[in-house]
Amino acid sequence: MSVTEVRKDPANLTLTVTCEFQATPERVWQLWADPRQLERWWGPPTYPATVTTHDLRPGGRVEYYMTGPQGDTPGGYWVLEEVDPPRALAFRDGFANDDGTPNDALPGTTARVNIEPIEGGRSRMRMQSRFPSLEAMEQLVAMGMEEGLKQALGQIDAILAEEPGAEVRA
Repeated sequence: MSVTEVRKDPANLTLTVTCEFQATPERVWQLWADPRQLERWWGPPTYPATVTTHDLRPGGRVEYYMTGPQGDTPGGYWVLEEVDPPRALAFRDGFANDDGTPNDALPGTTARVNIEPIEGGRSRMRMQSRFPSLEAMEQLVAMGMEEGLKQALGQIDAILAEEPGAEVRA
């Protein structure tokens, strides 16, 4: 599995997931840059994502919904703050109402993704979510955010193995 560490830090209001992949940073970046690849892993297996808007530039938006096992379709969005291919991505992550407007009843987070090369043509990706309060952190973790991220990120190895240019090594 690609997830190597999950660290909850209530004192700093962060949840950090670290992954390692058998692919270059440029290839890992494509998982974010290509909306069809993004939707193959962004949701956990029981809540696959459908990306409806993908404007990956500072000030741009990514909008999506996930389809649950009962047919429910919770929505979400990102507002991009930093885009530095293939090294970094930062965005505000929020829940959306059915009409795409922000769902202020649920807390949002800020996310920072760093992708760095490591030995052997591999990559390490760290995704850190920062919460606005301890209460928000506890609420989102109780809703399954930690497990959902682990499951979602755990799908990436299979995508890298089958996609052209994956640079997977035995």
